[in-house]
Amino acid sequence: MIDRDGYRPNVGIILSSEDGRVLWAKRIGQSAWQFPQGGIDQGETPEDALFRELNEELGLTREHVRILGVTSNWLRYRLPTRYVRRRRWGRVCIGQKQKWFALRLLATEDLVRFDATATPEFDGWRWVDYWHPLQEVVEFKREVYQRALQELAPLMGRANEELADPPI
Repeated sequence: MIDRDGYRPNVGIILSSEDGRVLWAKRIGQSAWQFPQGGIDQGETPEDALFRELNEELGLTREHVRILGVTSNWLRYRLPTRYVRRRRWGRVCIGQKQKWFALRLLATEDLVRFDATATPEFDGWRWVDYWHPLQEVVEFKREVYQRALQELAPLMGRANEELADPPI
């Protein structure tokens, strides 16, 4: 599903531990790291997509997390030209528009697993400092990550840091 401007609707997941660190996931077979994220299917709400993606990518269910909040607006990023692709019905996907969810893990971390689907997206993960992803995420996603982290910081117990310039 691509909107009329060429953006694919998507959800991003910032899952935090009790001590405020965030789950940082390694793309399968790559050295690239990112927050879990995924597309919103036709007829799904962003919250429906959040829980589907949470289960598909991390093996977690609704009972394992608490939603702390969601970004107020869609955050958009454009794909580099080499990643722009034409869909089978002729629409061109130029990027993604995302609703970012702040979650707190309520369950034990040993429940995180990547084999909930036949095609896992990740093969590793670790807890990192809240602002660390800005140092490692691929450049074309960096601004969206910064905007999501800054907006959700107060909900994640990072209120004193929301106006600080995070390290880039």
